[in-house]
Amino acid sequence: MSAPTASSEAAALPDWAAQLRERYLAGEANVFILHGNVFDSYPLGDQYAQLPEVLAALLAKKDCVFELSLAQGVRVQRDQAAQPLPAGLQEKGLGGALQFLEGQLRSRSNTAVLVPYAETIFPAAETHFLSFEERAAVATLHRWSLDQALHRTDAIIVLVAETLSALAPSLLSNPSVVAIELRLPDAATRRAAVGQFAKGMADTQLARIAEQTAGLRLIQIASIVSDSGRADSLGEAERSRFILGLLGNAPDAAARAEAFARVTAGMSQAAIQALIAPERSLPETEGDEAVLAIIRQRKREILEKECAGLIEFIEPKHGLAVVGGNAAIKTELMRVARALREGDVRRAPMGLLAVGPMGSGKTFVIKAFLKEAGLNGVMLKNFRSQWVGATESNLERVLAMVKVMGPVALVIDEGDRSFGSRSEDNDGGTSSRVIARLKAFMSEPENRGQVLFTMMTNRPDKLDIDIKRPGRLDVKLPFFYAQSAEERLDIVRALFGRHSLQWEGSEDQHLLACEALHGYSNADLEALVLLAAASQSEPGSTISAALFEQAITDFMPPQDRNMVRYMELLAALECSRRSWLPLHLRELSTQALQEQLLQLQQVID
Repeated sequence: MSAPTASSEAAALPDWAAQLRERYLAGEANVFILHGNVFDSYPLGDQYAQLPEVLAALLAKKDCVFELSLAQGVRVQRDQAAQPLPAGLQEKGLGGALQFLEGQLRSRSNTAVLVPYAETIFPAAETHFLSFEERAAVATLHRWSLDQALHRTDAIIVLVAETLSALAPSLLSNPSVVAIELRLPDAATRRAAVGQFAKGMADTQLARIAEQTAGLRLIQIASIVSDSGRADSLGEAERSRFILGLLGNAPDAAARAEAFARVTAGMSQAAIQALIAPERSLPETEGDEAVLAIIRQRKREILEKECAGLIEFIEPKHGLAVVGGNAAIKTELMRVARALREGDVRRAPMGLLAVGPMGSGKTFVIKAFLKEAGLNGVMLKNFRSQWVGATESNLERVLAMVKVMGPVALVIDEGDRSFGSRSEDNDGGTSSRVIARLKAFMSEPENRGQVLFTMMTNRPDKLDIDIKRPGRLDVKLPFFYAQSAEERLDIVRALFGRHSLQWEGSEDQHLLACEALHGYSNADLEALVLLAAASQSEPGSTISAALFEQAITDFMPPQDRNMVRYMELLAALECSRRSWLPLHLRELSTQALQEQLLQLQQVID
């Protein structure tokens, strides 16, 4: 790749392309792997182009550019000598294609080879699982990367793969192969793209839309705010008129219709009507919030489709004000929420670990905390796969998205199932690699205040011990069943309020009823309230004291007392502060807690 004749040419390239160019010209390597956000649009000068166009500009000085793919074999993208491909080359298979390309790289100077979908030619698998042809292909590329003769002919080989984990491990460990990550667009890139796709938008709108589209690719952002290339959909003027008809006599209908039209590009009339229906309250919100709500909804649809089955967006309805009991935990979470809202990185933890018996309210309280902190919440679901490399690939995709969505909380429920101890690893090393990658990501200092890891589990003893250390999961919150009648009453009243119910009776009657609920979990108490309300169909119904007493008599809480006690001891041993523990556990030494735990372990095993 010869140096360009003008410095403006290098400046026109995306950052990753300029990095590849510089490292190649410095003689660092002649084999490069582009991975990550490889199916996007990228700024190229004053335009936006997809990867093939950017690579064409990057390799514009090359005399000959070949492309190798499993589907089409060898293709000539550019050849100044106009030499035809040998007859019958495509029938010779992968081995014949690589042999031909090696001959071209050795006999001609200033040549490039592009390999899109490189994982289909150099797949990730143990060597003995690869076919003879695949093993030969990996060995051939490895040899090319070390061959000084190819360096002297000014050759370059560029592989493109969405994830590194999908490629043969021997290529990734080769110091003569350089991997360059194409990251999801940052805030500045998104803002510039929105300004390009939707010209004439006010600066304040650009900034807010750029913030709300964090985690999306530029090509996805264009689908929200640009009509480019969408001849089959309504134009912006048509959308504006259609939306104006939907808004009717809503306040500032004309201005709002224009704003809505900018963020509904490419949508059908039916889809627009589903978002902006006259009977919905969304268009009545103040300022630009309705527009941003539409963007958030479209973003959620895009990301959930792209990460199908891997993530779930969390939209909590309640803040910590509706949480009954757990006074010490709520105080700590309010402190963390305030630090996150104010952008005080110094006081923001890297992660939270919620531990305690099942039904103690961990998930509900954490979701309420997200509402309180104003954090986007993404729950990591089942990203494990039976296919080689797919689990690691799924995790990388989620982490790359989360990285640019900040501030965001990555929530992992039942963490012991997803990130159990390595000692239980019987899946060929996949769990060990997943845990190692997760720990590395959790420890990145730049994540503080931007990515908050939040994990819930009732069996912290099954978690990899290193994942729980400060600097990864700094704050460990213990959850227990309500310890007193007063605390149970606080929880029951919160449950009545949450379900829009009234509770008949005096304070003394309520307290007496809660005296009988010793050992009930938060989940048991909610089930009890719902049982008492089962005969009431209207919101705001009043539950009589007699009806609640009848429900108490009828309800049988499903509890294994030994297991609950075991999980309470685990929570006490994990807890970050002794002052958060119930009095009967706070007074025990760590040694006494461990002894009781060992005794119970013998009973439940």
